[in-house]
Amino acid sequence: MVLQVNGANTYCYTGGKAFDAAKPTVVFIHGVVHDHSVWALQSRYMANHGWNVLAVDLPGHCKSEGDAPASVEEAASFVAALLDAAGVHKAALVGHSWGSLIALETAARLQERVSHLVLVGTAYPMKVSPALIDAALNEPEKGLKMINVFSRSTLAAPPSSLGPGTWVYGASLALGRRVIRSNPKVNVFHRGFVACDSYAGGEAAIARISCPVLFVLGGQDQMTVPKAAQGLIQAARAAGKAVSTTTLPVGHHQMTETPDATLFAIRDFLAR
Repeated sequence: MVLQVNGANTYCYTGGKAFDAAKPTVVFIHGVVHDHSVWALQSRYMANHGWNVLAVDLPGHCKSEGDAPASVEEAASFVAALLDAAGVHKAALVGHSWGSLIALETAARLQERVSHLVLVGTAYPMKVSPALIDAALNEPEKGLKMINVFSRSTLAAPPSSLGPGTWVYGASLALGRRVIRSNPKVNVFHRGFVACDSYAGGEAAIARISCPVLFVLGGQDQMTVPKAAQGLIQAARAAGKAVSTTTLPVGHHQMTETPDATLFAIRDFLAR
Protein backbone atom coordinates (compact mmCIF):
# COMPACT_ATOMS: atom_id res chain seq x y z
CA MET A 1 0.00 0.00 0.00
CA VAL A 2 1.42 3.39 -1.01
CA LEU A 3 0.21 6.58 0.67
CA GLN A 4 1.08 10.20 0.00
CA VAL A 5 2.54 11.52 3.26
CA ASN A 6 3.97 15.03 3.36
CA GLY A 7 4.05 14.99 -0.44
CA ALA A 8 6.10 11.79 -0.72
CA ASN A 9 5.19 8.21 -1.57
CA THR A 10 5.22 6.14 1.61
CA TYR A 11 5.14 2.35 1.58
CA CYS A 12 3.15 0.41 4.18
CA TYR A 13 2.97 -3.36 4.19
CA THR A 14 -0.60 -4.40 5.04
CA GLY A 15 0.01 -8.06 5.77
CA GLY A 16 -1.56 -9.13 2.50
CA LYS A 17 -4.99 -7.78 3.38
CA ALA A 18 -6.80 -4.77 1.93
CA PHE A 19 -7.13 -1.78 4.23
CA ASP A 20 -10.60 -1.65 5.82
CA ALA A 21 -11.54 1.51 7.70
CA ALA A 22 -14.06 -0.45 9.78
CA LYS A 23 -11.30 -2.47 11.46
CA PRO A 24 -8.93 -1.37 14.23
CA THR A 25 -5.47 -0.38 13.02
CA VAL A 26 -1.99 -1.23 14.25
CA VAL A 27 1.11 0.60 13.01
CA PHE A 28 4.47 -1.20 13.15
CA ILE A 29 7.57 1.05 13.23
CA HIS A 30 11.03 -0.34 12.53
CA GLY A 31 14.41 0.65 13.92
CA VAL A 32 17.73 1.78 12.44
CA VAL A 33 18.80 0.06 9.17
CA HIS A 34 15.54 -1.89 9.14
CA ASP A 35 12.34 -1.72 7.13
CA HIS A 36 8.81 -3.14 7.35
CA SER A 37 10.04 -6.70 6.76
CA VAL A 38 11.34 -7.14 10.32
CA TRP A 39 7.68 -7.42 11.38
CA ALA A 40 6.93 -10.23 8.88
CA LEU A 41 5.26 -12.74 11.20
CA GLN A 42 3.60 -10.24 13.52
CA SER A 43 2.15 -8.07 10.74
CA ARG A 44 0.80 -11.02 8.74
CA TYR A 45 -0.83 -12.53 11.81
CA MET A 46 -2.52 -9.33 12.90
CA ALA A 47 -3.74 -8.63 9.35
CA ASN A 48 -5.37 -12.05 9.28
CA HIS A 49 -6.98 -11.67 12.69
CA GLY A 50 -9.14 -8.59 12.42
CA TRP A 51 -6.68 -5.71 12.23
CA ASN A 52 -5.60 -3.21 9.63
CA VAL A 53 -1.81 -3.32 9.47
CA LEU A 54 0.45 -0.45 8.44
CA ALA A 55 4.02 -1.78 8.70
CA VAL A 56 5.77 1.30 7.42
CA ASP A 57 9.08 1.97 5.73
CA LEU A 58 10.16 5.23 7.33
CA PRO A 59 10.89 8.10 4.90
CA GLY A 60 14.11 7.66 2.97
CA HIS A 61 14.18 3.94 3.74
CA CYS A 62 13.76 1.26 1.06
CA LYS A 63 10.35 1.70 -0.62
CA SER A 64 9.48 5.06 0.96
CA GLU A 65 10.48 8.38 -0.52
CA GLY A 66 11.06 11.61 1.38
CA ASP A 67 13.80 12.85 3.67
CA ALA A 68 14.97 10.35 6.28
CA PRO A 69 14.07 11.63 9.78
CA ALA A 70 16.97 13.24 11.61
CA SER A 71 15.33 13.01 15.04
CA VAL A 72 12.73 11.09 17.00
CA GLU A 73 10.55 14.19 16.93
CA GLU A 74 10.67 14.43 13.12
CA ALA A 75 9.76 10.77 12.82
CA ALA A 76 6.85 11.19 15.26
CA SER A 77 5.49 14.03 13.13
CA PHE A 78 5.71 11.69 10.14
CA VAL A 79 3.73 8.94 11.91
CA ALA A 80 1.02 11.43 12.84
CA ALA A 81 0.86 12.54 9.19
CA LEU A 82 0.74 8.90 8.10
CA LEU A 83 -2.38 8.30 10.20
CA ASP A 84 -4.00 11.37 8.69
CA ALA A 85 -3.12 10.23 5.17
CA ALA A 86 -4.61 6.80 5.83
CA GLY A 87 -7.77 8.31 7.34
CA VAL A 88 -7.11 6.54 10.65
CA HIS A 89 -8.57 8.30 13.68
CA LYS A 90 -7.21 5.86 16.25
CA ALA A 91 -4.44 3.26 16.12
CA ALA A 92 -2.19 1.06 18.21
CA LEU A 93 1.52 1.78 17.83
CA VAL A 94 4.21 -0.91 17.98
CA GLY A 95 7.86 0.17 17.70
CA HIS A 96 11.22 -1.60 17.90
CA SER A 97 14.41 0.09 19.14
CA TRP A 98 14.52 3.53 17.46
CA GLY A 99 10.95 2.79 16.41
CA SER A 100 9.98 2.40 20.06
CA LEU A 101 11.11 5.96 20.78
CA ILE A 102 9.20 7.16 17.72
CA ALA A 103 6.07 5.32 18.89
CA LEU A 104 6.45 6.76 22.40
CA GLU A 105 6.83 10.34 21.18
CA THR A 106 3.90 9.92 18.78
CA ALA A 107 1.65 8.53 21.52
CA ALA A 108 2.51 11.46 23.77
CA ARG A 109 1.55 13.91 21.05
CA LEU A 110 -1.60 12.21 19.78
CA GLN A 111 -3.02 11.29 23.18
CA GLU A 112 -6.44 9.60 22.72
CA ARG A 113 -5.71 8.82 19.06
CA VAL A 114 -3.40 6.02 20.27
CA SER A 115 -5.20 3.04 21.77
CA HIS A 116 -2.18 0.93 22.79
CA LEU A 117 1.58 1.45 22.89
CA VAL A 118 4.07 -1.42 22.54
CA LEU A 119 7.77 -0.71 23.06
CA VAL A 120 9.99 -3.58 21.85
CA GLY A 121 13.71 -3.54 22.64
CA THR A 122 13.51 -0.08 24.13
CA ALA A 123 15.69 2.00 26.43
CA TYR A 124 15.82 5.55 27.67
CA PRO A 125 18.07 7.31 27.28
CA MET A 126 18.97 5.25 24.20
CA LYS A 127 22.64 6.14 24.17
CA VAL A 128 24.79 4.77 21.36
CA SER A 129 28.50 4.19 21.88
CA PRO A 130 30.80 6.65 20.09
CA ALA A 131 32.50 3.68 18.41
CA LEU A 132 29.22 2.59 16.83
CA ILE A 133 28.30 6.12 15.75
CA ASP A 134 31.74 6.51 14.18
CA ALA A 135 31.52 3.15 12.42
CA ALA A 136 28.04 3.98 11.11
CA LEU A 137 29.46 7.18 9.60
CA ASN A 138 32.85 6.05 8.33
CA GLU A 139 32.78 2.24 8.09
CA PRO A 140 29.15 1.15 7.65
CA GLU A 141 30.01 -2.48 6.90
CA LYS A 142 32.01 -2.70 10.12
CA GLY A 143 29.14 -1.03 11.98
CA LEU A 144 26.59 -3.49 10.60
CA LYS A 145 28.69 -6.42 11.77
CA MET A 146 29.13 -4.86 15.19
CA ILE A 147 25.43 -4.30 15.79
CA ASN A 148 24.51 -7.76 14.53
CA VAL A 149 26.96 -9.38 16.92
CA PHE A 150 25.70 -7.26 19.82
CA SER A 151 22.04 -7.79 18.85
CA ARG A 152 21.92 -11.54 18.42
CA SER A 153 21.56 -14.36 20.90
CA THR A 154 21.15 -17.03 18.18
CA LEU A 155 22.31 -17.57 14.61
CA ALA A 156 19.39 -19.75 13.54
CA ALA A 157 15.83 -18.56 14.13
CA PRO A 158 12.89 -20.78 15.10
CA PRO A 159 10.98 -22.16 12.09
CA SER A 160 8.10 -19.71 12.39
CA SER A 161 10.36 -16.74 11.76
CA LEU A 162 11.66 -16.85 8.19
CA GLY A 163 11.77 -20.60 7.63
CA PRO A 164 13.60 -23.56 9.20
CA GLY A 165 17.31 -22.92 9.71
CA THR A 166 17.23 -19.28 8.63
CA TRP A 167 20.57 -17.59 9.22
CA VAL A 168 19.25 -14.52 10.98
CA TYR A 169 22.69 -12.92 11.31
CA GLY A 170 23.29 -13.07 7.56
CA ALA A 171 19.73 -12.00 6.81
CA SER A 172 20.12 -8.94 9.05
CA LEU A 173 23.41 -7.99 7.41
CA ALA A 174 21.76 -8.22 3.99
CA LEU A 175 18.82 -6.12 5.15
CA GLY A 176 21.08 -3.46 6.64
CA ARG A 177 23.09 -3.23 3.41
CA ARG A 178 19.89 -2.93 1.39
CA VAL A 179 18.51 -0.17 3.61
CA ILE A 180 21.75 1.83 3.45
CA ARG A 181 22.00 1.49 -0.33
CA SER A 182 18.35 2.47 -0.79
CA ASN A 183 19.23 6.07 0.05
CA PRO A 184 22.33 7.35 -1.76
CA LYS A 185 21.74 10.92 -0.51
CA VAL A 186 21.74 10.31 3.26
CA ASN A 187 23.57 7.89 5.54
CA VAL A 188 20.45 6.56 7.27
CA PHE A 189 22.60 4.32 9.49
CA HIS A 190 24.45 7.24 11.06
CA ARG A 191 21.41 9.55 11.05
CA GLY A 192 19.26 6.97 12.86
CA PHE A 193 21.87 6.30 15.54
CA VAL A 194 22.36 10.02 16.18
CA ALA A 195 18.58 10.40 16.49
CA CYS A 196 18.46 7.65 19.12
CA ASP A 197 21.43 9.05 21.01
CA SER A 198 20.08 12.61 20.96
CA TYR A 199 16.50 11.99 22.07
CA ALA A 200 15.86 13.67 25.43
CA GLY A 201 12.07 13.57 25.68
CA GLY A 202 11.40 10.06 26.94
CA GLU A 203 10.34 10.70 30.53
CA ALA A 204 8.18 13.67 29.56
CA ALA A 205 6.58 11.62 26.80
CA ILE A 206 5.78 8.58 28.95
CA ALA A 207 4.07 10.88 31.46
CA ARG A 208 1.83 12.32 28.72
CA ILE A 209 0.57 9.15 27.08
CA SER A 210 -3.07 8.31 27.67
CA CYS A 211 -3.04 4.61 26.70
CA PRO A 212 -1.75 1.38 28.25
CA VAL A 213 1.85 0.48 27.44
CA LEU A 214 3.62 -2.86 27.02
CA PHE A 215 7.39 -3.25 27.26
CA VAL A 216 8.81 -6.28 25.40
CA LEU A 217 12.44 -6.64 26.43
CA GLY A 218 15.25 -9.07 25.63
CA GLY A 219 16.93 -10.65 28.62
CA GLN A 220 20.19 -11.01 26.63
CA ASP A 221 19.88 -7.70 24.78
CA GLN A 222 23.25 -5.91 24.56
CA MET A 223 21.98 -3.01 22.43
CA THR A 224 19.17 -1.89 24.74
CA VAL A 225 19.86 -3.76 27.95
CA PRO A 226 16.73 -4.45 30.03
CA LYS A 227 17.88 -2.29 32.95
CA ALA A 228 18.00 0.69 30.59
CA ALA A 229 14.22 0.49 30.23
CA GLN A 230 13.55 0.53 33.95
CA GLY A 231 13.51 4.31 34.21
CA LEU A 232 10.72 4.54 31.64
CA ILE A 233 8.81 1.73 33.31
CA GLN A 234 9.05 3.41 36.71
CA ALA A 235 8.14 6.81 35.28
CA ALA A 236 5.06 5.33 33.60
CA ARG A 237 3.92 3.67 36.80
CA ALA A 238 4.60 6.80 38.83
CA ALA A 239 2.37 8.69 36.41
CA GLY A 240 -0.44 6.17 36.95
CA LYS A 241 -0.21 4.50 33.54
CA ALA A 242 -1.30 0.91 32.92
CA VAL A 243 2.03 -0.86 32.41
CA SER A 244 2.77 -4.43 31.34
CA THR A 245 6.21 -5.98 30.86
CA THR A 246 7.44 -9.11 29.11
CA THR A 247 11.08 -10.20 29.13
CA LEU A 248 12.09 -12.81 26.57
CA PRO A 249 15.29 -14.92 26.77
CA VAL A 250 16.85 -13.39 23.65
CA GLY A 251 18.78 -10.39 22.34
CA HIS A 252 17.70 -7.22 20.57
CA HIS A 253 15.82 -8.83 17.66
CA GLN A 254 12.84 -10.24 19.49
CA MET A 255 10.73 -10.35 16.31
CA THR A 256 12.95 -12.96 14.64
CA GLU A 257 14.61 -14.69 17.61
CA THR A 258 11.38 -15.33 19.52
CA PRO A 259 8.82 -14.57 16.80
CA ASP A 260 5.93 -16.47 18.38
CA ALA A 261 6.43 -15.18 21.91
CA THR A 262 6.79 -11.63 20.62
CA LEU A 263 3.66 -11.99 18.52
CA PHE A 264 1.63 -13.46 21.38
CA ALA A 265 2.72 -10.70 23.76
CA ILE A 266 1.59 -8.07 21.23
CA ARG A 267 -1.59 -9.94 20.31
CA ASP A 268 -2.73 -10.48 23.88
CA PHE A 269 -1.97 -6.88 24.85
CA LEU A 270 -3.89 -5.44 21.91
CA ALA A 271 -6.86 -7.68 22.73
CA ARG A 272 -7.32 -6.05 26.15
